[in-house]
Amino acid sequence: MTRVPDNQSFIPVLLGADAATYSLARSFHEEYDVVSVAVSRLGAGPVANSRIIEVSRCADFDDPGGLVAHLTALGERFGDKPLLLLTSMDFLVRRIVQLRGQLEPRFTIPYVDLDLMERLTQKENFSELCTELGIAHPKTVVYDVPQHASLRQTLELDLTYPIIAKPGDTPAYHEVDFPGKQKVHTAASREELDDLMQRVHDSGYPGTFILQDMIPGLDDGMRILTCYSDKSGTVRFASFGHVLLEEHLPATLGVPAAIITGENHQVVQEAKRLLEHVGWRGYANFDLKYDPRDGTTKFFELNPRLGRSNFYVTASGHNPVRYYVEEYVEGSDLSDEPPLLESTKEELYTSLPVPLVLRYLPNDLRKKVIGLAARGRVTNPLMYVRDPHPKRWAYVMAFSVNQVRKYARVYPPPKRNADGTAA
Repeated sequence: MTRVPDNQSFIPVLLGADAATYSLARSFHEEYDVVSVAVSRLGAGPVANSRIIEVSRCADFDDPGGLVAHLTALGERFGDKPLLLLTSMDFLVRRIVQLRGQLEPRFTIPYVDLDLMERLTQKENFSELCTELGIAHPKTVVYDVPQHASLRQTLELDLTYPIIAKPGDTPAYHEVDFPGKQKVHTAASREELDDLMQRVHDSGYPGTFILQDMIPGLDDGMRILTCYSDKSGTVRFASFGHVLLEEHLPATLGVPAAIITGENHQVVQEAKRLLEHVGWRGYANFDLKYDPRDGTTKFFELNPRLGRSNFYVTASGHNPVRYYVEEYVEGSDLSDEPPLLESTKEELYTSLPVPLVLRYLPNDLRKKVIGLAARGRVTNPLMYVRDPHPKRWAYVMAFSVNQVRKYARVYPPPKRNADGTAA
């Protein structure tokens, strides 16, 4: 069983046990040769049998009081060593921030306060901010789910079906369940929308749903952007990516599974303007989509942390955890860093087998992916040569096989014309 070495100078404490948690641990290990502690209820899956992760099982993980007690015990065990508390899931970021008063100063928590977080991550607020600043975003209507009984009779939508429907309050949505629940829904008609809103309403979800114009295009129309703002609120780093393929299981629908890293200075400048306008601190992860109708890249939402596909940033040649450590652990003012560093390197990040990704791409992107693979410029976050435990590699291989089966079941490759465009 892996344990944090006694001579380790600081400890990343990561809430979760998924591939995103492993990715964060790998980034810390690559940069600082440290072992991270992954706190979760079971500690199975990607974080199990790892030589870079100490698994810390918390039976009361879903109970705030139990989680605080568990983390407090960890803090006592590590004496006065710095503890950096992180996660890649929105609802856990919110929980950490809500518990900040019980965890600081023993734990360093590099997230914004709750008021600013809710202002930016509740999607109707984000849409209003984009409108205020003149930043391109999809046409949006806010649906107040608790008012469903009256809205289904009176609301007139200035949107053309099919439309996108997604929760305005992601952490609150995480706490409810209903038949057919997905991370993001599509409604092809008003009848489908009414049925969906009835199921959401009956689940007890207390927030809003965001109804948006459905931008044409498949997964390869999506984009991703990760920015880091320093303690003064200045954006210091940005990493852009062209999404090729997303996850398609209901619980993870929309999570990027394959990305080509690259650059888009115009999008970075728009994000910088937004983040500095509100005084953001730490990482922000944006979901975007290219709209072929007008040639713009539209901002969908902001996530208040390194994304679940965070290792694409490391794959781009810039390890994102370095900013956390330099500013929050070592106390640097980043004066030795460039005013704004934008990653430019092209690399294929993928949590899927490359042949599987190729099945979903138009001809131009297929050629680019094949070229990157031929030059060895492919990064899978789970395939870390410095973490060679046989049981872990058996899990990674089984995971890859299951991904092929999963996509064949839930998302068959789209039909394409002779030129490779979607039919």
